[in-house]
Amino acid sequence: MIDNALWDEFHHVVNMTSRELSEWLRTESATPDDEELPDRAGTETGRHVLHVLRKRKADLTADDVEVIRYVVDQVHAQRRADLEPVQGDAAWRHALMDIGHDPLRASARPASEMRAPD
Repeated sequence: MIDNALWDEFHHVVNMTSRELSEWLRTESATPDDEELPDRAGTETGRHVLHVLRKRKADLTADDVEVIRYVVDQVHAQRRADLEPVQGDAAWRHALMDIGHDPLRASARPASEMRAPD
């Protein structure tokens, strides 16, 4: 089971929608000669984040919670606490986008205001 604070923080730091993340992972995986199947595009963690975004909190597995913690920790380790939009080099931005966080975009709402259905 996941606590509300972690669930809310995940949705605070993951500021890309599931559609945006899906499109990003497919784009990032495409090469001039080949393109991954949509369910294989992107990194394993990115695909797992996408999977979590499409779930209800009550349906999360222990693996989902582990990925949620990892993403929250990674974003906070690489960003300022306020998560205000900031530029960085392309590789840094792309690595964060691979897990659902676009550093050039502001978070939709403060984590304290977010509540997801159980």
